[in-house]
Amino acid sequence: MNKIELLAPAGRMENLKIALLYGADAVYFGGRNYSLRANAKNFSIDDIREACEYAHSLNKKVYVTVNIVFHNEDVIGLVDYLKELEECGVDAIIVSDPLVINIVHENKINIPIHISTQYSTVNYEAVKFWKNLGVERVVLGRETSREEIKEIIDKTGVEIETFVHGAMCASYSGRCVLSNYFTNRDANRGGCAQICRWNFGMSHDSEKLEADTDFTMCSKDLCMLENIPDMINIGISSLKVEGRMRSIYYVATVINTYRRAIDECYNGTLTKEKIDYYLKVLGRVANRDSCPQFYNRFPEVFEQYFLGREEISNQDYLGIVNSYDGEYVTLTQKNYFKSGDIVEFISPDRAIIEYVIPDVYDIDGNKLECARHPEQVVRFKLPFKVYEYDMMRIKVK
Repeated sequence: MNKIELLAPAGRMENLKIALLYGADAVYFGGRNYSLRANAKNFSIDDIREACEYAHSLNKKVYVTVNIVFHNEDVIGLVDYLKELEECGVDAIIVSDPLVINIVHENKINIPIHISTQYSTVNYEAVKFWKNLGVERVVLGRETSREEIKEIIDKTGVEIETFVHGAMCASYSGRCVLSNYFTNRDANRGGCAQICRWNFGMSHDSEKLEADTDFTMCSKDLCMLENIPDMINIGISSLKVEGRMRSIYYVATVINTYRRAIDECYNGTLTKEKIDYYLKVLGRVANRDSCPQFYNRFPEVFEQYFLGREEISNQDYLGIVNSYDGEYVTLTQKNYFKSGDIVEFISPDRAIIEYVIPDVYDIDGNKLECARHPEQVVRFKLPFKVYEYDMMRIKVK
């Protein structure tokens, strides 16, 4: 049995490299067209070629989203684009519209096809339909339960990918039309304005209702870390993390946490204590609460934000390592820290190291009272080796 894949989001090249360094087996992203994250920076053809070369040098994979709902004008140029993706060496495309499958077959374009969660596939007959069209993998809708996933796997033999972490849609995955209604931005063509995150006043018979909080329809985020052993046992092929708009710290932390949990599950060292710690780490890196959502039972009131929420900007990410000369670490500061703070250094493949910050200096050797200017390059003594792209954060308690 193949080891389960950990699939990471990449909204830009820096995120892609961080995701692969911190433990992803594959990454997914959109090109400049035909992708459902129009607000991400996304990748040009030259970027896609570079991404494939980099990922393949690490024996890892690249999947490109071509998953908008196509209108007539969107079809123009699609054949040439798919041929360019083939030339770049893309490992698969993620699609939601059957026309893309037809174009791939009719033009003998040699790219494996994955069905996007955008199609909201939640039953085994639909998966069989896609299988008959030559699809290799189906990304199920986030609304699929554990029992449904297992039955789909057992009855189809198709590779199944499920979301394991990240934001939830208030509607069936990607099927919301509120963005179109309120802002004229088409969620199904990459323009979602995330109306489900808005706060709404309430009224009855045109009379405004007085309330302590506004109404929201926002779902809590998805977190499936506790269910990883079971997800491996029932035969899921790939665990997908949402977040093409997220920071490199978010990507590094989430991917590295799931990487450790997956590996420890396979080698028999994933304990309840480790799971509890990993949940603390994941809880601190996000600004919304999380839960397993549909996996074990149908979500109820506690899986939603109906009466407001507080999203606090995360300040744990303190800096990213630029270099280490054997005595001093040089890093780019991201958030406030000072001498005496207890911090942790995290890295792609080494244990977390706790450290108390000594005197801090700027790049010219001037002693600083504190590091208070984001993006400032600072230095301080460090008695252990660190590497470029290691990160420093507040100690997780």
